[in-house]
Amino acid sequence: MKKLLLAILLLSEIQKPVFAQTEWTLNSEKEGIKVYTKNVPDSKIKALRVIGIFNATPRQLAALLMDVNTGANWMYHVKSSTLIKQVSASELYYYSEVSMPWPVPNRDFVAHLIVSQDPQTKVITIEGPTAPDMVPQKRGVVRIKEATGLWIITPLENGQIKVEYTLHVDPAGSLPSWLVNMFAAEGPTQIFTEIKEQLQKPAYKDKSFATLR
Repeated sequence: MKKLLLAILLLSEIQKPVFAQTEWTLNSEKEGIKVYTKNVPDSKIKALRVIGIFNATPRQLAALLMDVNTGANWMYHVKSSTLIKQVSASELYYYSEVSMPWPVPNRDFVAHLIVSQDPQTKVITIEGPTAPDMVPQKRGVVRIKEATGLWIITPLENGQIKVEYTLHVDPAGSLPSWLVNMFAAEGPTQIFTEIKEQLQKPAYKDKSFATLR
């Protein structure tokens, strides 16, 4: 099974108390990608934190994450990803449908992505509150309405960046425990691995971002 949970989560609301309570536990470390988990009150789904080091600039990664029409190439188990409205270079809305294994219904979501940058540290933050009512719901597809997540992109020396992605999602409806556990175990590492590969492509190798420095 390839490509799902993290795609759901590029759409989110940030600064929720879910990330401030209890401590993170290191769940896995592979190819320099660390995955942490922790319990969330009143939720059966654990929150995830993924940390990795990439050979790229902050602007290159921001450009990739905001290139939503290509999301199906690298986001976890995404069937489609389509730009709905481009507000500015640093703000947009997009729709995505996520493939689920039969007989579980597919999920979809609408995200409002917003990019900001600290003028002093040059750290880039990407948040994406969900906008569940912006697009009519599809018959037979479950709409994800609640998700929390945050990308933090920190410049390092020697042309590298530290990437941290913290997330929690309510996938809506019931999901078998084996499916949830599989996504938690495999999804974070796979998505970061895919991002590393995408950043080496000519389309992003020398990419700039108009509103970022």
